[in-house]
Amino acid sequence: MKDYSHKEVVKKVEKTVEAACKKQSNIYGYDAWKHHILPVVKYSKMLAKKLGADEKVVELAALLHDYGAINGDPDEHHISGVREAEKILKKLNYPQGKIEEIKHCIYAHRGSRPIKRETIEAEIIASADAMAHFEDIPSLFYLVFTKHKLDIEEGVESLRSKLERDWKKLMPQAREMIEAKYETIKRVLK
Repeated sequence: MKDYSHKEVVKKVEKTVEAACKKQSNIYGYDAWKHHILPVVKYSKMLAKKLGADEKVVELAALLHDYGAINGDPDEHHISGVREAEKILKKLNYPQGKIEEIKHCIYAHRGSRPIKRETIEAEIIASADAMAHFEDIPSLFYLVFTKHKLDIEEGVESLRSKLERDWKKLMPQAREMIEAKYETIKRVLK
C-alpha cells in the first residue's frame, strides 16, 4: 500500500477504536483511549523506529491490540481482538500479509499468557503495552481501586504484581526507556 493509503487506514482505525472506547459498554471507559491506547501507539512507534521494525504493522497493531477487551472480552481479548482486527482491516482492503502480521502482534501481546512472539513487531507491541502501564499510574490505581474495588492491601499487591510482570515482559530497549519510572513506582508501592 502507498503511504497515503496507510495513513487513511490509520485514520479510520483510530476512529473505530476511539468510538469503541466511547461506548457505554466499554468497562474501561474513554480513558482507555487517552491513557492506554495512545501511549501504546507512542511507545510502539518509538521502538519500531529504534529497532528498524515495520512501523506500519506496529502502528495498526498498537491501535487494535486491546480492541477485544474494549468490546467486552477482557479475559480472552487477545483472541477476540484478532478476529475483530481482521474484519476491520479487510473492510479497508489492507494487504492480507500485513493483516496476518498485525494479528500475530495482537495475539501475542499478553504478558499473562505464555504465547511465543515470533516477530520483532510482536515483541514491540508486548513491550509497548507494558510500557503504557508505567506511563499512567493513576489510571492503574483507578482500575484497581475503583473498577475492581480492591481494598488497599489487595490493590497495592495487585499493582506490584502487574507492574513486575510487565517489567519482565519488556525487551531490553524498552527497559532502558522506562527504567527510571519503574524504579520510582517500586518505591511508591513499598
